[in-house]
Amino acid sequence: MLRIITDGAADLPESWKKDFQIEQIPVNIQFGEKTYLQYIDLDNDGFFRKIEETKSIPKTSQPTPYQFVEFYKKHAEPGDTILSIHVTSKLSGTYASSIAAAKELEGTFNVIPFDSANGSIAIGYMCREARILERQGKSMEEILARLEVLRQTSRLLFTLDTLEYARMGGRVSAITATLASLINLKPVGKLIDGLLEITEKVRTRKASIDRLIEMAQEEYGDRPIFLGALYIRDKAAGDTLALKVKELFNIKEMETIEMSISLAANFGPGTLGLMIIPLEQ
Repeated sequence: MLRIITDGAADLPESWKKDFQIEQIPVNIQFGEKTYLQYIDLDNDGFFRKIEETKSIPKTSQPTPYQFVEFYKKHAEPGDTILSIHVTSKLSGTYASSIAAAKELEGTFNVIPFDSANGSIAIGYMCREARILERQGKSMEEILARLEVLRQTSRLLFTLDTLEYARMGGRVSAITATLASLINLKPVGKLIDGLLEITEKVRTRKASIDRLIEMAQEEYGDRPIFLGALYIRDKAAGDTLALKVKELFNIKEMETIEMSISLAANFGPGTLGLMIIPLEQ
């Protein structure tokens, strides 16, 4: 039997988890001396409440090889094939932990780690696509070939409302964050080759959202797409973004979803994003 497993950096609707039998290993979140498991001990609201209380960003860390071994044992039977699809290896050690666990369990499970080179709902979409193809009778080689196409063609575009979280998390300097705040700059960026890059900064929130949409239009035009409208702790803004893009793109399927704690820890509340996956014609 094929088991599909991903990690806490993947965003996917609850219906996908159930309908496509996708299991999700949680990220470790450390506030001071205490470690929490994402979505088991701490949800998004609790995460932000603790940040407000402590005035600090917690450390997040990938599941250890041991945690992966135990998770695989819990969700699979000896002889099963496990397709383990994970957040970009250029930003996290999760994929490496999966590889280590796969080696330890060699002979018991056929574990196939896959580096998505991506994050958020793109990972969830890959998991769903893998299950759909498996149910269609496709071979593992055909499934992996399709995942490779998705890895190459998916794009995450985002705009931050503040650089303060990136500063506290060590992603940008205090001077950069302070200057951006003083002149109200809003960073706009994308995930490129598995790395997050700020490509430009604009003056207002409205301008940053307009630029986000323009970047998507420049890259995808009127191609048929799956689109994820992403937000962090501002569902109203996420819903507004979703309504706006519906009129501008050739959207065949769309989901509006909150980004995971893994991204929220570095992006901060108010972040908006577009995850675009071109569809086969």
